[in-house]
Amino acid sequence: QVQLVESGGGLVQAGGSLRLSCAASGGTFSRYAGGWFRQAPGKEREFVAHITWNGGSTYYADSVKGRFTISRANTKNTLYLQMNSLKPEDTAVYYCAADRLRVGAEPSLYNYWGQGTQVTVSS
Repeated sequence: QVQLVESGGGLVQAGGSLRLSCAASGGTFSRYAGGWFRQAPGKEREFVAHITWNGGSTYYADSVKGRFTISRANTKNTLYLQMNSLKPEDTAVYYCAADRLRVGAEPSLYNYWGQGTQVTVSS
């Protein structure tokens, strides 16, 4: 069973960049697919990006395509989300997620979740 801890959130001006990290422990992270989701106040959790266990395939929500990049370093048991050209509408709590068997855009596909990290983009 894997435990996930996000870091790297913070306050940034519009147009700026942040890199989120998700450190995994307690399992063989290289066997897990990973995803990033976000949740703004009063809104449902929404998909941001996902990546297969070996990093061979990635997929993005239309709202972040071309601005965000998901990646992983299995030797470091870490999942990343590089966020560029940030917009105020990107403000949310960002969560990483992992699962041994499934990958996709639905939160229900993932069994393991981090506690979240706040990203705030000022205009």
